Amino acid sequence: MATKVKTSVLHGAKDLRLEIRTLPPLSPSDVRISVKTTGLCGSDLHYYNHFRNGDILAREPLTLGHESAGIITSVGSAITNLAPGDKVALEVGQPCEQCHLCLHGRYNICPEMKFRSSAKAWPHAQGTLQEEIVHPGKWCHKLPEGVSLEDGALVEPMAVALHALRRARLEEGAKVLVFGAGTVGLLCAALSKVVNKAKVVIADIQEERVNFAVEQGFADEGLVVPRARPVMIEEKLRFSKEVAEMVGEKIGLVGGTFECTGVESCLQAAIYATAPGGKVMIIGMGNPVQTLPVSAASIREVDLVGVFRYANAYPKVIELLADGLRSKLPGLNHLITQRFTGIESIPNAFEMAGRVKDDDGNLVIKVLVNM
Repeated sequence: MATKVKTSVLHGAKDLRLEIRTLPPLSPSDVRISVKTTGLCGSDLHYYNHFRNGDILAREPLTLGHESAGIITSVGSAITNLAPGDKVALEVGQPCEQCHLCLHGRYNICPEMKFRSSAKAWPHAQGTLQEEIVHPGKWCHKLPEGVSLEDGALVEPMAVALHALRRARLEEGAKVLVFGAGTVGLLCAALSKVVNKAKVVIADIQEERVNFAVEQGFADEGLVVPRARPVMIEEKLRFSKEVAEMVGEKIGLVGGTFECTGVESCLQAAIYATAPGGKVMIIGMGNPVQTLPVSAASIREVDLVGVFRYANAYPKVIELLADGLRSKLPGLNHLITQRFTGIESIPNAFEMAGRVKDDDGNLVIKVLVNM
């Protein structure tokens, strides 16, 4: 008998509808998962508000959600490492596993990648904001005792941060700058401190987020970036140099910068603030066309390194969580700032995710939907 589940489906900007979906049959290599918790991220919010994410347009109704964990309810005949009742974090990208990139471990940039909740592939790969999903067992990562389902939902953004740190290849103890004190920026700062023993300064235009990052131990120092809006390129570059100088007064030249905002002036400032021979990790997805001071990078051999999602990162992140990362970084306990319960609450969760503070004056950083 076919299994029918409740599903949250986006039909247009801010047009979420509750629908019934029939799950596909379980193949030998699949598992069926009861989705228990899903975090809302920036790309979900872009689709919700605009029915697009940058240049990627949604062309059919789309279920959002990809930062998820759940409990396995049944397994295919070929699955031997997972069983009903297991808690798992879901790695929702499904690469072709046959191309040159996949065979060399870089499956995150596979041209045939189907990533749940993204409209890039056609037909779209539907997301996890539904009661149950059928997913390849290969991309389900078992959570050990002591790692909760909410931790499991954080594995996905933590994987982004770990992948960025691996791409950076910074020396242990390097000075690090992070632009953007959202979830990914906070986690880049956190893993830089814990994994790389870095000294971290985090920068954001919102003073409350900067204070949160420092008070909770994500960063050693904070910088509130002025809310300037330069228009001409000369003005933008002048402002970016001023921001870089502010960073220098705090920490000096940095060995690596994690740019998590996508804002042009932040990427410009990142280039100016990074020491000769250093690296700028381009993580934030902003305007696809930007004017950058390339000569300032090239004559000092500052590498601009693209970062897109993650590859082979989930096992290490789960290992870190199981190994007491929370004791080394107590701020993780406060990263989830708002929780909503039930599939019917999803529209309210998205409205909250788009706010700076909730009705009680608390910062909105990571909004979670518990099913």
